Amino acid sequence: MNRPLVLGLTGSIGMGKSTVAAMFERLGVPVFDADAEVRRLQGPGGALVAAIEREFPGATGARGVDRIALGAKVFGDPSALARLEAIVHPAVREARAAFLRDHADAPLAVFDIPLLFEKDRVGEVDKVLVVSAPAEVQRARVFARPDMTEQLFAAILERQMPDAEKRARADFTIDTGRPLAETEAEVAALVDKLAPR
Repeated sequence: MNRPLVLGLTGSIGMGKSTVAAMFERLGVPVFDADAEVRRLQGPGGALVAAIEREFPGATGARGVDRIALGAKVFGDPSALARLEAIVHPAVREARAAFLRDHADAPLAVFDIPLLFEKDRVGEVDKVLVVSAPAEVQRARVFARPDMTEQLFAAILERQMPDAEKRARADFTIDTGRPLAETEAEVAALVDKLAPR
């Protein structure tokens, strides 16, 4: 089967991954957003709502999965998290396979996977792009989000591989701490390199 070269896009919280993914999309590169797919599967009428309710009673409602209620049931409980992942991951894998079938003729596709290294998913992509920014820029972006706290930020960072290690493992890195136009130029240069027109 024909398939595009798959670029795995990853980076720690607040590093500008969503912004860079949107830049790829504007250049006509298909992007599979794993988090967005999970939200769709867990939203109103989502394919995973019933299975999650069976495994975690009280974690869903009229609007699909209640992320706060579900989080309370799995946060800090590795066994519960593993049970949740056993429901979610196969569905995301199937959606990703369908995405590749739909874009089989594209020269390049991007998989936006936040925990690419942490969940050992590097084998699912051909090349890895890590987006990074200086720690003070990352912190300012993260604390501009509603409901962010020091405790939550620390907990998120604890689950994520350090930025320096991600950069060391990447095939490509883009510094998003610079002006947007510079980041866009880097993204365009990478697209030209990986999928020459």
